[in-house]
Amino acid sequence: MCTYAFVHYKLHYACVSCRIGFKRHPRDAGHTCPRCAAPLLCAGHDFAAPRRSDRKAWSVVAAVLGAGLRYEGYEPCGCGRDPKFRPRTRAQVRARRVIAARTGVPLVELLGRADPWEPR
Repeated sequence: MCTYAFVHYKLHYACVSCRIGFKRHPRDAGHTCPRCAAPLLCAGHDFAAPRRSDRKAWSVVAAVLGAGLRYEGYEPCGCGRDPKFRPRTRAQVRARRVIAARTGVPLVELLGRADPWEPR
């Protein structure tokens, strides 16, 4: 059965500059941060916001969301049960940036791989 097909769950949105996260219903117009009025970035269904004081973790979130990836644990329809990999530390992001510069593979593709040296 499709997890996300029959119920419209709220999505997680994050403001990286304020380091806060919200759950909102998706809509066509963008959501804005109530603190700074900047547009919120859609983080997906399965985003877990780090503590506000954890600047290093928020820098990783900024890199992942800035690349256009979302934190999704399921396929968009909800059928697939394999969680998608997202980096959790700055060292993982840094290693993927170095590999992207050396090999010419787009950073977006490497941020989604658990092992960046493994070819797709």
